[in-house]
Amino acid sequence: MEIVRVVCDTFWSPNVWLPPNTTWADIAPGARPDVTYADYRHLILGIPLALVILVIRYTLERFWLAPVGKSLGIKSSRPKRAANIPDLEEAYSQSCRIKHKTVVTLSKKLDMTERQIERWWRHRRAQDKPSTLVKFCENSWRCIYYTYSFIYGIVILWNKPWLWEINNCWYGYPHQSVDNDIWWYYMISMAFYWSLTISQFRDVKRKDFWQMFVHHMVTLLLLSLSWVCNLHRVGSLVLAVHDCADIFLEAAKLTKYANYQKLCDAIFAIFTVVWIVTRLGFFPRILYNTSVEAPRILPMFPAYYIFNSLLVLLLVLHVVWTYLILQIAYTAVKSGQMEGDIRSSSSDFSESSENMTPVQNGTPILRTKAPKSPSTAKNAEKKAVTG
Repeated sequence: MEIVRVVCDTFWSPNVWLPPNTTWADIAPGARPDVTYADYRHLILGIPLALVILVIRYTLERFWLAPVGKSLGIKSSRPKRAANIPDLEEAYSQSCRIKHKTVVTLSKKLDMTERQIERWWRHRRAQDKPSTLVKFCENSWRCIYYTYSFIYGIVILWNKPWLWEINNCWYGYPHQSVDNDIWWYYMISMAFYWSLTISQFRDVKRKDFWQMFVHHMVTLLLLSLSWVCNLHRVGSLVLAVHDCADIFLEAAKLTKYANYQKLCDAIFAIFTVVWIVTRLGFFPRILYNTSVEAPRILPMFPAYYIFNSLLVLLLVLHVVWTYLILQIAYTAVKSGQMEGDIRSSSSDFSESSENMTPVQNGTPILRTKAPKSPSTAKNAEKKAVTG
């Protein structure tokens, strides 16, 4: 226990986390009658609040969002279960991505054509995919939250001086009061990201699963450390900047699921502009302030470099996502409409990609094992897929 105490004391040294000549006692709740300091013990409230948010989410999804989706004609059905073939199930459980080598091996072992195995594999994977209604409900919930969070953030920050002049984040630091509205903004935001971290493992799996996981962890770490170090002013700005574009991203997905393609294209265009302006415009402006302008106002301390490194990591993620977004935008302009999902399921790839080998002489070659007769192959395929 003595070792743990020494490690904790070393890690939480005020020489690391606070400006020179400042101690934890100086910013403890009640240290000064004219300043309401952030209380680190309140951070634990984010977890029970996350559970409340999850209950609210699943209640809304079941009793409101799902009925709305059905009224818009969004399907909730899933394909019929694939035939129960133990050897194929075992191979599928090891990896849902099909490989030609695996197909050849299974074909010899089960006396099935490669085509039959590929069809079974596609059907089995489609069976695991969430329905469009499930995705609609998930994105609806996020759209509702981001809309609330952005509006609430702008309303409470509107009369705060640091919204209009970022240098006010540093004047008088660390002796800055936490107003009740900022307290709720922080607590609910932390609870939401905790809920996303928890629900991410049961929600629709997407290509950037681990990118999003890192994003949530970095966000929670930034919120927690900024709260402990009384850096809630700059933290509230980062939160407001990040919520805006997400509203249009989720709205674009919703309209696509509901087959309002023209509306989807328009919202996606707005999203692209808002994303670039906020994530690659306003956010780098905040980062410039923390990196260049803040050191001119107060003496820097080691935690400054920790916070800036986390902010830079977020900016790197934004650059990566911007590249993906611009790819989608380019494809949309070229084809006339937005195709797919910016953060689509990792298992979503076309049927042709499974059946086609690399192109030879400009013609894709279909790899199949010739059946004894067309009728036998057709019956066998149908049996293999539907049982």
